[in-house]
Parts: sequence; C-alpha cells; structure tokens
Amino acid sequence: MNFFEQPLSTGWAFKDRDDDAPDAWMPVTAVPSTVQQDLIANRKLLEDPYIGLNELKAHWVNEKSWIYRTELKRPEIPIGTKVDLVFDGLDTFASVTLNGQNILTSSNMFIGHRVDVTKLLLESDGPHILEIEFDCAQLKAQEVRSKYPDHRWDGFNGDMARLAVRKAQYHWGWDWGPVIMTAGIWRDVRLEVYSARVAELWPQTQLEPNHKTATVTVTAEIDAAISGNYTASFCLSLRGEEIVRQNFSVKVSSSKSVEAKLQINNPELWWPHGYGSQPLYDMSVSVSGNAKELHKMSKKFGIRSAEVIQQPDKHGKSFFFRINGEDIFCGGSCWIPADNLLPSISQERYRKWIDLMVKGGQTMVRVWGGGIYEDKAFYEACDESGLLVWQDFMFACGNYPVWPEFLESIQQEVTYNVCRLRHHPSIVLYVGNNEDYQVQEQANLTYNYDDKDPESWLKTDFPARYIYEKLLPEAMAKLSPSTFYHPGSPWGDGKVTSDPTIGDIHQWNVWHGTQEKYQIFDTLGGRFNSEFGMEAFPHMATIEYFIENESEKFPQSQVMDFHNKADGHERRLATYLVENLRMATDLETYIYLTQVVQAETMMFGYRGWRRQWGNDRQCGGALLWQINDCWPTISWAIIDYFLRPKPAYYTVRRVMGPLAIGVRREHHDWSVVHARPPTTSKYEVWVASSGREVLHGTVELRFLSVASGQDLRPPSVYDVTITPNGTTNMVSDGIIDHLTQPEAHVLAARLWVDGHVVARDADWPQPFKYLDFSDRGLEVKAHNGTTPGQQILTISARRPVKCLVFEERENVHLSDSALDIMPGDEQTVTVSGFSESHSPLKYRYLGQ
Repeated sequence: MNFFEQPLSTGWAFKDRDDDAPDAWMPVTAVPSTVQQDLIANRKLLEDPYIGLNELKAHWVNEKSWIYRTELKRPEIPIGTKVDLVFDGLDTFASVTLNGQNILTSSNMFIGHRVDVTKLLLESDGPHILEIEFDCAQLKAQEVRSKYPDHRWDGFNGDMARLAVRKAQYHWGWDWGPVIMTAGIWRDVRLEVYSARVAELWPQTQLEPNHKTATVTVTAEIDAAISGNYTASFCLSLRGEEIVRQNFSVKVSSSKSVEAKLQINNPELWWPHGYGSQPLYDMSVSVSGNAKELHKMSKKFGIRSAEVIQQPDKHGKSFFFRINGEDIFCGGSCWIPADNLLPSISQERYRKWIDLMVKGGQTMVRVWGGGIYEDKAFYEACDESGLLVWQDFMFACGNYPVWPEFLESIQQEVTYNVCRLRHHPSIVLYVGNNEDYQVQEQANLTYNYDDKDPESWLKTDFPARYIYEKLLPEAMAKLSPSTFYHPGSPWGDGKVTSDPTIGDIHQWNVWHGTQEKYQIFDTLGGRFNSEFGMEAFPHMATIEYFIENESEKFPQSQVMDFHNKADGHERRLATYLVENLRMATDLETYIYLTQVVQAETMMFGYRGWRRQWGNDRQCGGALLWQINDCWPTISWAIIDYFLRPKPAYYTVRRVMGPLAIGVRREHHDWSVVHARPPTTSKYEVWVASSGREVLHGTVELRFLSVASGQDLRPPSVYDVTITPNGTTNMVSDGIIDHLTQPEAHVLAARLWVDGHVVARDADWPQPFKYLDFSDRGLEVKAHNGTTPGQQILTISARRPVKCLVFEERENVHLSDSALDIMPGDEQTVTVSGFSESHSPLKYRYLGQ
C-alpha cells in the first residue's frame, strides 16, 4: 500500500474538564488551535484578550484543565500495514486516550509524538473516540516546584515555577507580553497508514575550501510495518533537474538507516542575501517494495560553509561569522513568537515578517530562547530569502532544575527539534540559553569555569550548567556536528557576561541599567551585540485597536500602561524624552516623539558598531531587541504586531545598506556641563561597505545652519576609494570652532558613486529640544509612478528637516521614511499599493 495520510483537523469538540453539564461540549472550528481561540469562537465565552484590560478577564482560563475529543473514522488498513497517530505538538501536560485506553502521556510542548494505534483501531468497527486531557500547566508547574524546595528558583520575568515545565516561557508573561497560558493541539495531528515509510532524512554537506566540490552525505531512516526487502532510492536535484541518483537494496525488520554519499562538482553556493543567491537543492528518498513506490520524503537544503571566528586579537577575542569564506557583519534583530495564540500565525504572516527583515537590510535573526522552536514556514522563508538564523534553545532568564526525568525530557526535545531543523542552511548557530548565566551572576549562584567535572555541576546551586555545557553540546556533536554551538547568550568562555572583549553581550545600559545617553551607544558595545534596544509606541492605528474608549486615549492612561509590560517604563520613557525633546501631551505627538528617540537610538548603535566592523572585526554584529511583538503593545519592537514598521525600521535599513556613510561629532554631554555649549567639537566621516569590490566615489560634507538652511562654509568634497567589506575612514580629526561658528548647524554628508547619491547621513546638534524647528519650508509632491498602485513622492525643504515620518497603512509600502531632508537635496520615496481612491499619506516631522 502507498503511504496514506488522514488529517484530523476538524470534527473536534472541547470542554472544561470539570464541567459535567450536558451542554458542556463546544465545537472546535479547526485544529491546530488553543483553548483561548476556541473559547473566543464559542458564544463569546472569552473576549479578545488583546483589547483593553481583557487579559485580566482571561486569566481564569489559565487555571483550568481542558478536554478535547473527536471520533476517528477508521481508515482502510490492509494486511501488512500499520497506522500511526501523529501529534506535531501538544500544549503541554497532555494525556491521550483512544477508546478509553491511555496511549500517550506528554509533558513537553516542544516534542512531537507518534503512536502505533493499529491494534486499537482493528479491535472494533467503532466508534473510535480520541480524547486529550490537558492538565493546567500553571497549577501543575507550581505543584512540581513545591516538590523541589531545595532548588534555587531564581530568574527574571514571570512565575519561576515556569522553570519546571517545558512550555514556551513567555506564556507566563514577559516584560513585553501578557500572561496567557495556552493549552490545546497547537500543531498538526493526523493518522498515517503505511507498509513502509521514510521516517527521517538528513542531508549533510561538506564544502571543499576551494568551493569546487561538495560532498552530500544523506542519511535516511526507513520504517517498515513488516520485515522485508525494500529499495531506497536517493535523488538529488536542483530547480527540478536531476543531478544524481543512487539506489540501495535494504532489508528492514522494523527500522533501518541507509546512507548515501553524493558528490557535486562546481556546486551553486547558498549565500546570505546581499552576498549572492540562495539556490536550494532538493534531496528526496523514496522507499519501494515489489517495484512499487511506497513513500517518499524530500527536503531542501543549501550548500555553504558557516564558521564562527573566535581568535585572539588586539581587542580581546573575535566573534563574527564567516560564510563560504566571506566575513559577514551580522546586523539584524531578535525574534519573539509573533503571537501569544501560536496557531494564528499563518504561513503568509511568517513570509511577511521575513520579507520585512530582508527589505530592512537585516542579515541575521535571532530566535530567542523564551519562545518556541519556530514553525517550518519560518525557516523555509529564511532559507529562500537568505536570512541567517541564530537559534537559541528554549531556556530563558532562569536557573533551570535537572532532576533525571526533566533531563530526559530535554534530551528528547533537543533530539526532536535539531533533527527537524538541521537541514536548513539559514541556521548557522545554536545557543544554549538566553541570559541564564546572567541569572547565575545576579543570584550569586556557584559557577567555577575551571571545574570541568559535569557530575559536580549537578550538585551545585547552578545545576543548569550541565544542560548548557554537557547535554546540549554532546547532542549537537551527534545530531548536527557541523553547526557551531555557543553555551549561552550572553557568554564568553566563562568570563563575566558583560565582558566586551569576548563572546557576545547584551547591552542594556541604554534603557535599563545605568540609562546612558543613547548618543554614546557605540562606545558601550562588545565583540557581538546580541541584544540592545529602546522602547517606542506603535502607530496610532495599532493603539486604536486595543483602546476602545476615547477617554483612555492619552499617553498615561491605564489601558496604555497596561499594554506596556516593561518595569519602570514610565520613568525610562520620560527620561529619554525629557533629556532630548520638547515634551507634548497630545497622544499623536507623544507617539511620534517616542518613535524619534527609538529611531535615533538604533541609528547611533548600528552606525557606530558597523563602523567597528572595520577591517579588524572589532564588532562582529548587532541584533536589536526586538523586531516584533506577540500582541498589540508598547515595546522595543521596531515593527508592531500588525506588521507596521516604526521609524527605527527605516533608520536601521539605511545604516545597514550595502554602502553607508557616517558623520558624527563628538558627544557633548549637556546634562553634565549644565547646557554650556562646547567651544570646539571634533568630527569624523567614514564609509562602510559590505561589497566585495573596491569602489570609487565622492563624499560631500556640508555645514548647514539649522535656523536658516544656509551653508555656513563651502562644502568639503573628498574623493574616496571604498574598502570592500569594511570601513574607510575619511575624516578622523575634523574640528569645528564654535567661537567663530557659533550658529547651530547640521553636518550633512552624501556619498556619490557613478554619479548617483547612494547614501546619506546627518549629525545634528544635541539635544533636539534646544533647536528651533519652525518654518522648515517642507514640500511633499505626489506623482503617479510607472506601475499601477505606485506613487512617487518628491520631498524638498528650505531648512533642515528632522525625521520626516509618513503614515503607515495596511498593504501600502514605503521605500523609505524617517528621513532627514536638507536644503538643495531633493529626495524621493516610492509608495506601492496606493490607490487613487486613497487620501494623501499623512506625515509629520520634528517640531511640526
């Protein structure tokens, strides 16, 4: 018999386990789902927890247990076949019965399950009742915690009982997300009928240093219902054209591994976007019996080499990525789950997120360790678009326990997910945890890096070290040996996690910590900056979604504060606003001002750290916290829940362009000198390139009066030979004498290559609150583009304009925003998806 699959997506009902009323059972629209989604769909038993204060009304769901039930239609089961019931994900404490018999007990959300139900289905004609009871994860976690009073339950965010449960940790609430404890069939469930099947397929690639040859070692696992002789056929193809095929005769009793080695001459290499194309080879394995194909599995993979370069140098020890022998500055973002109700994230929505990151010039995304091992659609989109993936294991901000059953569950989790993900060329790094070593430091837990005895680690008050420095690296060595493993983020060879000379760091002394001025962000970096951020409000349309009452539409309303989960956010936002900008109380202006601060903060960080990539790789990359939100909220995200980019998205994109110019005067801390102006200021000009070729260009530097828009002195013009994949320093010792040139002025730089302006930058006098931005003489003219739905905006100004931001509308896309406009330098923005019936896009700028 050929392989047959029967999805079990419909026909389900659910109820509160403790509700015995005759009408307790309610219909389920479809699975995958969560109990919250199903309650919302049933007679409004639950209001949308994302609106207003409704999260509080949904907390009762967190404390309940639930039962899901369906009646299976027994498939045809020919002699010599078996039937497996397959669960790709159960959330979280699940007990499964079929016809009243327990067939599965699970306590790990991250593990898939396969159960042979052939005998049970053949015992009777039916009905065959499948039930899944989901025990309350919140109460269960507290119960488990109480059994281990000697463990140090230390950590950040949420109830520390979460550490005892293998469930997405952000479900317990985080400093950007609500407390929504989901339960349910959160990934696909199905019946599979087969006589033999390909159970696993793993293509490993080995690329020769000269890139002329690649060896693909393919391992296939064959499962059979009955012992017999089978043929395993391996086929490698690219874009539908077969390259090589190998057949093997195998005798299978229950399962059998088969390995083939295939050689590819002159392989097409997979590159990060911006460095080359992303060809994906297709590896398929079919299993046949009696000359009949029984099952086939295919996986797409890329051929590339990926290294993390850690070598001693004058700055300490490097930490950067090298792909196919090419050093890559990894500018990008950290990713959290895109929803609290995970099944609601469609494949299309994943694609939109990845597309935004790629269009935003981002090279890497970090899948954060407090969420989930993402859906295959996420990684497939990264593969196809060339977005590198830094993959955390799912441990975050805590001191995890290590009793034997828990370690066994973790071992199964790692095996299941690494095997699921290891063929993706986008994944270039696995990391043991997020900030657990910081918990160790702050809680003063025992950590002696020189002690290399793993058994002794289990006896300390920081036993989780055993997971990160023994269990995980040993699993990686077996399951995906060619992928680099890093014990934690941040982490650097056992040094203090804030050490800027080694490993990666999370730099939170802007916003958190010492709340440094964002203008000096680049001086606070390390060898790889894997977290940093600044909060900003989302756009007005997003706020109007979660605020129902007009009376709540002001910056400090209760609902507004409720949708900002960050501790002390009022003080921190106020500090950065009041230090830099003239304050406002109307909501739309306040929203805009927070966005200006975020955009400037991200620009200062990225611009300086990309410069430090330089030619000696002082900084290997920067991943901002965070790209996205899991609900409509106020957070560090630079794109909100509804995929609306904030201004910071555009400032990051410009700084991360293939060519970027930077101009900066030295920081003058007005708060320390009590607003006394400087007498002189040093300034610097440089060009950053990610290209592979030497380019020749021209740099123009203007000194423009903020008040009049006039050039205060003739522009400086420099011919520049641009260093490939590095930094070209143009001016490092420029001096501005404020006694002879006291007028506040902008340093405006442009880079010309082949007669075109390819990059701009502007350095403004700080702080903005001292500047008069009235009467800018801004003009925005709209013209029809060359394609339907396209509009071209031409923008000019008589005086310098700061942070011109255009309205974000659904399905309308901007080529640029958050612009600085200088007199005599007209800029254009292309708007796509614009209809003639649309009203003109609104916009605003600083001081408007």
